[in-house]
Amino acid sequence: MSKKIMDLQPEVPYHTYTVAETEAELKSSTIEGLTSEEADILLRRFGTNELKGSGGVKWYLVLWRQIANPLVVVLLIANILAFATEQFAEGGVILFIIVMNATIGFYQDFSAEQTMEALRNMSSPTAQVIRDETRIVIPNNQVVPGDVLIFEDGDVIGADCRLFEVFNLETDEALLTGESLPVQKNLDLIKASEESLGDRLNMVFASTTVVKGRAKGIVTGTGMGTQIGKIATTLMNVDNNELTPLQKRLNKMAYCIFVAAVVLVIVVFGVHKFRYSNEIAIYAISVAISMIPQGLVAIVTLTMAFGVSRMAKAKAIVRRLSSLESLGAVTNICSDKTGTLTQSKMVAVRMWFPGDGFYRISGTGFIPEGGIFRQGETDDGDAHTQADEHVVTLDSGSDQLLRTIQASALCNMAELRRTNHPETHGEWTAIGDPTEIALQVLAYKAGMPKPELIENGFRLIAEFPFDSSVKRMSVLYETPSSEHLIFTKGATERILGCCSHYREGDAEIPLRNEKGGEDSIQVDFESVIMKRVDSLAEQGLRVLSLSYRKFQPNEGVDLVHGLDRDEVESNQVFLGLVGIYDPPRAESLPAVMKCYEAGIRVHMLTGDHPSTAAAIAKEVAIIPADTDVKNSSMVMSADKFDAMSDEQIDALDELPRVVARCSPNTKVKMIAALHRRNLFAAMTGDGVNDSPSLKAANVGIAMGQSGSDVAKQAADIVLTDDNFATIVEAIAEGRRMFFNIQKFVQHLMSGNIATILVLVVALAVKDEQGDSVFPLSAAAILFMNLCYSSPPAIGLGLEPASATNMKEPPRTSKQGLFSFEVLMDMFVYGIVMAILSFVSFILVLFVFEDGQLGYKCNRGYYSEVCDSVFRARATCYSTLTFLILSHAINCRDIRQSGWQWSRLKTAHQNKTLWLSIVVGAMILFPVIYVPGLNKNVFKHLGISYEWGIVFASLFIYTAFVEAYKFIKRRTMA
Repeated sequence: MSKKIMDLQPEVPYHTYTVAETEAELKSSTIEGLTSEEADILLRRFGTNELKGSGGVKWYLVLWRQIANPLVVVLLIANILAFATEQFAEGGVILFIIVMNATIGFYQDFSAEQTMEALRNMSSPTAQVIRDETRIVIPNNQVVPGDVLIFEDGDVIGADCRLFEVFNLETDEALLTGESLPVQKNLDLIKASEESLGDRLNMVFASTTVVKGRAKGIVTGTGMGTQIGKIATTLMNVDNNELTPLQKRLNKMAYCIFVAAVVLVIVVFGVHKFRYSNEIAIYAISVAISMIPQGLVAIVTLTMAFGVSRMAKAKAIVRRLSSLESLGAVTNICSDKTGTLTQSKMVAVRMWFPGDGFYRISGTGFIPEGGIFRQGETDDGDAHTQADEHVVTLDSGSDQLLRTIQASALCNMAELRRTNHPETHGEWTAIGDPTEIALQVLAYKAGMPKPELIENGFRLIAEFPFDSSVKRMSVLYETPSSEHLIFTKGATERILGCCSHYREGDAEIPLRNEKGGEDSIQVDFESVIMKRVDSLAEQGLRVLSLSYRKFQPNEGVDLVHGLDRDEVESNQVFLGLVGIYDPPRAESLPAVMKCYEAGIRVHMLTGDHPSTAAAIAKEVAIIPADTDVKNSSMVMSADKFDAMSDEQIDALDELPRVVARCSPNTKVKMIAALHRRNLFAAMTGDGVNDSPSLKAANVGIAMGQSGSDVAKQAADIVLTDDNFATIVEAIAEGRRMFFNIQKFVQHLMSGNIATILVLVVALAVKDEQGDSVFPLSAAAILFMNLCYSSPPAIGLGLEPASATNMKEPPRTSKQGLFSFEVLMDMFVYGIVMAILSFVSFILVLFVFEDGQLGYKCNRGYYSEVCDSVFRARATCYSTLTFLILSHAINCRDIRQSGWQWSRLKTAHQNKTLWLSIVVGAMILFPVIYVPGLNKNVFKHLGISYEWGIVFASLFIYTAFVEAYKFIKRRTMA
């Protein structure tokens, strides 16, 4: 469906069209609009102005994903065989494991995919259009290409439009482009057809918001043909069902287990010359069951669920269980800037005054706490170091500082408030334009907030609002002494054009604009000012200039309505520059450094300008502080990156660390480039523009506080504190979980290998009828897996992270769950446990007892002739149980001893593991000694002297493990 719509509405670079060309292309008129008949025809052709959804994920599909798992399928087959041979206890336990796993997985995974619905909800419900030469209001879904759309302050724009009339228009495009500040729109023609969205200033886009002003535009795209619609199309086309590395490895293991189980069943029947009997069938099923780690699926799911709980406490909500494991393999993080690495709160940090030089302003965010420090400047025009600065106040500073703070406070419509709600603990909040908020906070820090000035007698007389055509704003105030002052702020070049003097300390020095000998004074001053502007801009600051004048109105002039703006904004006195920026979070730099320590590369992909992006990137160490932005391949604009072919990108020695002016496609292209290099990518973001890349990344991480609903629904993990540092904790948790899964898989599979070998070798031990004698009963095998293997495995899944967890590089795709060392360990430990267990069985049966194997002793205790078999079986069972329980301690570290005192004294950090071992050992005794339970269910008899064999085997195994690990430490890198 989306492809059809995209075919109907191919992208046309309307930003390169004049208004007349746009009218001709769309067969519309900026004056008359469309007729009703034309609108009906276009509505049938293009469809309604809505985003088409994919219907979301249904609950039964989520449930099916839990069941359609190779390991679960193997368990189901074993379950069917158990019930078919009337092994109801075994079948019931396996069925319980399957149901428990499906329930946990379903509960964790089931969250309705509302991506398209969230996108729809962002649309404006109604729209003002001109039709039949009349201005009317229609449902927004009825808007068609060619309509003339009218919007004003506060409106959500309902479609993509080419502007033809604007008045002070500013739009908030943060959710679409990532631009942190409102974008000023104009009608200027743009020549580059591939211009990034953030720089298409003669266009407005669906689902963005009008912050200021009003405008009219011709609709150029609706529904899935809008920029937001293209994001929706990308989301629907992204394959979100790709398996994680862990899932792939577990599936491969399941296939191998299934094949091995079938082979073992054939072996059992082959030994008995394919003669069928219930005893042979039960034995074959027992061997097959022993091959299957019944608890593995449930333990993996439980381990992930515990990880989810831990991450929730660390302010990260995991929406998909598998993504937590994926975090551990992340090699690259692609992060948005605004609100992710930065605070998303503009703050004034620098000032510059003629004569005084630079000032530094401390403090961040909306909290009006901080100081003003004069740094001065060197002969080269740079600021002195902080060691040479000193604090200034309004009392100690010149009148120039006083006027600058008054201008910041009064030429300002923003409000700063402190909430009284007990839940917010007196938090400071702000209302208004981000730039004006920053200036208002500066005034508070200086001790001259606007409310205080108003209370002391300053009275607003007239206001000339910000106009994009003149790029400045002015206000006229009456002072407590009945003096009139005009304050102006705006772009530096426009403020300089209004000034006839500049302020240096308490002196007002004239600027000579006349042609002639003194013209150089003006030129020199402007060059000095612009050099300082460039210096601040290179630091990523947005630079504003402030000016003022004393105003003497003519007698009889209406000061409210009768003033001429040009006259008011002339003959002003230049005060100075203020540098504003969105500061990095305090946690961002340490978090990025931790990423580098862990071998993870961080990339910044942002909608901001290259200079701003590069400055922040330097502050948080994404790029070196001495990077030459203009000549370095580390910083690249989206235009350049998007224009490169895949082959050209792949030929780069290193992918750019900073990509500025990003579009949604740029971010997806970066993820694809990382994937082609076999890298594992995480993408962080908060806006709608981030959604396609969140879906395309191996792990999508959305911001919970500032993030859009679309981003949250597209992501795998949501950070509730919007803190980049939380990602590092999440990656550490992912790594911890992977290595813990490796530990308990080794534990489970070693026990299974031991059990299988005991059962297979025991085929050679036959009773009077020629049937093999079970060294372990079917119920004992299942009970061992459920009570002695699975609980310690759960404990291993909760092991705390090692000290080197985040000081090692990410594992590569070749470093799977079953590395050579892990496979070697599984078989070595399994074989040794099998030998010791089978030897204990043989010792009791043929050395310490009379060697009578009885008749039908596999089926039950028919006479005393089965005594030796039942006692040997109990000894073998006890030996294998204690070996498996002690093996859990061994599996805590792949090479270091688990019995070192330094490790044993940390037992309190993992009480689950030690509790499972103690309880497992205690449960063994009822199985051996409780009458009825031992004979009828487990086919055991109570033992006495045999405990000597059990504990001797345990001692031998522990000594072997320590020697084996010692050899590994000496011989393996």
